[in-house]
Amino acid sequence: MSDALLEVRDLSVTFGAGVNAVQAVKGASFDIKRGETVALVGESGSGKSVTALSVLQLLPYPMARHPSGSIRFQGREMVGAPARDLLAVRGNRVSMIFQEPMTSLNPLMTIGRQIDEPLIRHLGLSSRAARARTHDLLARVGIPRPEQAATVYPHQLSGGMRQRAMIAIALSCRPSVLVADEPTTALDVTIQAQILELLEELQREMGTAILLITHDLAVIAETAHRVAVMYAGRIVETASVADLFRTPLHPYTQGLLRSIPRIVRHPEAELPEIPGTVPSPGELPEGCAFAPRCALADHYCHSTRPILEPVGDGREVACWKPGHG
Repeated sequence: MSDALLEVRDLSVTFGAGVNAVQAVKGASFDIKRGETVALVGESGSGKSVTALSVLQLLPYPMARHPSGSIRFQGREMVGAPARDLLAVRGNRVSMIFQEPMTSLNPLMTIGRQIDEPLIRHLGLSSRAARARTHDLLARVGIPRPEQAATVYPHQLSGGMRQRAMIAIALSCRPSVLVADEPTTALDVTIQAQILELLEELQREMGTAILLITHDLAVIAETAHRVAVMYAGRIVETASVADLFRTPLHPYTQGLLRSIPRIVRHPEAELPEIPGTVPSPGELPEGCAFAPRCALADHYCHSTRPILEPVGDGREVACWKPGHG
């Protein structure tokens, strides 16, 4: 029996139907254990956020469909589950930190009321008990004067404080799994470090499993245990953080690592980049989706799509020439 809290197997996501159908995610598989952080990394348009929203079944169904795949939380199937069952899990056992708090928080409700709501709904607390717990949560996430902060609206807080408030909401019911979709986007480096430190501290205390969605490899190096690299809707490499940074196998992963800014002796030196852009889901090439941007690609790469295969030490890669970059 698996000891994973969250198991995603062969997940596919399609938008639209018939000739207009577009497949945004294809065959994604990963799992997360208690107290573990698994990072899903890739450029914008790789399918990371669609995968994250699928975990809580928050996509615009029925426009979005899952032609294949399974998402199981503690053995309970999430794909196609009745709305009543999903409502019992969302915000309670599985929570999510959304990418942009200003568009995710309700502008018509005070911060305190938005934290009170899941406490009353899922834990059955009284209004007074919920508000006391809300004040404690606001203090725990580093918001000064929590009693006053609970009475303000989202627009009255700074970006960093809004993100902290969203984390308080997500952690209010002590979830077993936390999905964090770009939790430090648009925050300055000081606030980013504080948010990441906060998540690590709360994870140690609660044993929460975290699915971290990001394009920032520096964040991954600091916080994650394992990494799944995603490109054009497919996972192309999985490895521990140490293995990925030490010996990246997929040319795309190698390109991402080379693109990290470094202090160099010659300021005029150009920053390495991956040429081209991620293809749109409706315009994927016949073979490897990364082949048009890959310096190692040959005719076979352009004509035949590789599959994700084990390569030892718990690693997987989908490439015809792994480790040659």
